[in-house]
Amino acid sequence: MTRGDPPDPRDATHAPDARELFLGFLRIAVSGFGGTLPFARREMVEQRKWLTAREFTDILAICQLMPGPNICNMSFCIGARFAGLPGVVASFVGLVTVPCIIGISLTWVYLTYGQFPAVSGMLRGISAGAVGLFIALGIKMAWVERRSPFMLIFAALAFVGAGLLGLPLVAVILGLAPFSILASWRWAK
Repeated sequence: MTRGDPPDPRDATHAPDARELFLGFLRIAVSGFGGTLPFARREMVEQRKWLTAREFTDILAICQLMPGPNICNMSFCIGARFAGLPGVVASFVGLVTVPCIIGISLTWVYLTYGQFPAVSGMLRGISAGAVGLFIALGIKMAWVERRSPFMLIFAALAFVGAGLLGLPLVAVILGLAPFSILASWRWAK
């Protein structure tokens, strides 16, 4: 599929109600140790087929421009899209309830036992796994854009600017956005 083609209707086949949104975001939250975006993509695109891969990437791009955690912003956008205000509430509550309980519990464990070498080593291992999940998400998102090489160029420039050079993310986005919008507009023609 190229930029101008309509999305394949087989990619996104189901519009969830508020109950399904709650359960879907609850599952994402419980699965997403170390970061929920890879699990969110798998849940919404591959398993439940609420969104196409391109729609997920587009919504994530919008959510990255908004203040706050990307996954919370996605819960608002997805909830509103499919079920309005009840969908927003259901998505957000599903996303935050169990992680808050787990977070408070793990904080207590860390404050009580964090000085032990075994606990410290376990945390380093968990963070390595989280980095791997994040890299896998980036590869999956890049694969969706493989027929739009200019998108990959802008992604690489953003990575170099914000990741390697340490430039402020807002400056990188504001610097690249006009050019990427122009390139996208020209590509669509």
